Amino acid sequence: ARAGAPDRAPRTDRGDRTDRAPRTDRAPRTDRDDRTDRGDRPARARSGAPSRDRADRPWGRTDKPRTDRQDARPARRSPPDAPAFPQRAEDDTETPRIQRLPRTPRQPRRSETFAVFAPCPHGLEEALTLELQALGYEAVRAGRAGCHFQADWSGVLRANLYSRLATRVLVQVAQADVHTEDDILALARDTEWERWFGPEHSLRVDTSAIRSPMHSLQYCNLRAKDGICDRLRDREGARPSIDTVRPDARVHLFLDERRATLYLDVSGESLFKRGWRLDKGEAPLRENLAAGLLALSDWPPDTPLLDPFCGSGTLLIEAAWIALGVPPGIWRPFGFERLRAHDARLWRDLKEDARARIAPRLEQPLVGCDINPGAIESARANAERAHLSPDTIRFEVCDARQMPPPAEAGWIVTNPPYGERLADEDADLWPEWASWLKRHYGGWQLNVITSDLDLPSRMRLKARRRHPLHNGALDCRLFQFELVAAGYRDRA
Repeated sequence: ARAGAPDRAPRTDRGDRTDRAPRTDRAPRTDRDDRTDRGDRPARARSGAPSRDRADRPWGRTDKPRTDRQDARPARRSPPDAPAFPQRAEDDTETPRIQRLPRTPRQPRRSETFAVFAPCPHGLEEALTLELQALGYEAVRAGRAGCHFQADWSGVLRANLYSRLATRVLVQVAQADVHTEDDILALARDTEWERWFGPEHSLRVDTSAIRSPMHSLQYCNLRAKDGICDRLRDREGARPSIDTVRPDARVHLFLDERRATLYLDVSGESLFKRGWRLDKGEAPLRENLAAGLLALSDWPPDTPLLDPFCGSGTLLIEAAWIALGVPPGIWRPFGFERLRAHDARLWRDLKEDARARIAPRLEQPLVGCDINPGAIESARANAERAHLSPDTIRFEVCDARQMPPPAEAGWIVTNPPYGERLADEDADLWPEWASWLKRHYGGWQLNVITSDLDLPSRMRLKARRRHPLHNGALDCRLFQFELVAAGYRDRA
C-alpha cells in the first residue's frame, strides 16, 4: 500500500453497482490506434500538455504495434489477490521503452567538396579540361586519359548530366600509400562504405594500374573486394552480393607506383551511352568521341555541318544536341540514383532546369549522307530515339563524291571508311573525293578522323593541324584542312 493511503480492500465489486450483467462481449483493447476509427470524436489531451500527432513524435512512426506500453502498466481490473501495484514482468527489462530505428545514412552536405576524376578517350584531355572549366568547376587539371577537378555533390550530379566528353565520373573516397596487397585490404576495410551502399546492394570492383609494383591486379581486386565486404558485414551484419553485369554500386581501385586510390563510380553505365543508339551500323564512333571531334574541329554550333560518311548518324545527332543545348544525360539512368545518399529532389530540380534551357529548333542545316540505304534508315531511327524532329537533321542516300554543298560555307566533320572497312575497289575514293571537294567546297573547313596516316598525301592536301586520337584500339589522327576557294576551281 502507498504511504499515507488508508487501508482498503481491492475494488472487485464494480459490477454490483447496477443490476446489469457484466459485459463479456467487449474485445480487449490491445491497440490504441483504433481511436482513429471513431468518427469526428476528438482525442482527449492531457491537462497542461499540448496535443500532437503521433507522427510528430521523436523517432518517427513504425509499423510495429505499440504493445509494450500496455504490458508495462497495470491491468484495469485486477484479481482479488493481486497486489495494488503489480511488479514489472521479467522480460520487460529486455525490451527498451523507446525502440531505436536504424541509422539513416549520412547524405553529402551541400558544402562538402569531393576530389573527382573524369576519364575520357586518349587525346580528349585538353578538350575535356576546357569543357569542365566552362561548366564552372574549380581546380581542373588534365591527367592521363582524363581530368581531375573538385566539386560539391550537386556538381558531381551536374558533371554526369552535362559532360559530353567524359566516360565516367569517379568520386575519390580513400587514398593511402600501399606496399602489399594486405595494405589494400586494410584501406578498403577502413573506408566508410556504409555511407553510400550496403548489403542490400550488389557490388562490382574494377582495378587498373600504371607502373604498380603489385604482382597480380586480379589479387589486388580481390583484396579490395574482401575489405569492402568485411566492413559491411561487421557494421551491418551481411555482405553485399557480387554482380559484374548490372551492379547497384561500382568501386574502382587505381594503383600507381606507391599509392592506392579508391573511387566510387557514380555514373553506372558509361557516359557515352546516351540511351538513344540501338542501330550502330558498321564501326560506329562512340558518342563522346564524336562530341570530341566536334570540339577539336572548333565547329561553331550556329554553322552548317555536313557528314558525307554519316553511317548511323552518331556525329550529327551529337551535333544536334550540342546546338539545341540538350544535356547528354537527360534521358538515361545513373548509378548514383541507386545509392543511399541519393537526393531525388535535387536531381529532379537539376533536370527540370536543364530541360527549360533546350532550344526548340535549329537555324542552320545539319546534313548527312551515306551510300548505304540501310545506314540511312538506322540514322533516322536513332535520331527519332534521340527525341529529334525529322527536320532537325537531313539524311540522304548519296555518294560523297557527288554530294552538293548544303550551304556556301560550313564545316565537314566525318569518320570515313578506313582499314578493313575500305575495300580494294575503293582505292580511288580519296583522290576522287578530294577533287570533288576542291571544285565545290571552297571556303569549307574539312576535318577527317582516320587511322591512315598517309591521308593528306592521298588527297593531295596539306593538313593545317592534326590531333592524335584513339578510336577503340586504333591509333588515329584527326586531320584538319582548310579548303580555299581560289585556285582549286581554276585547276579543275
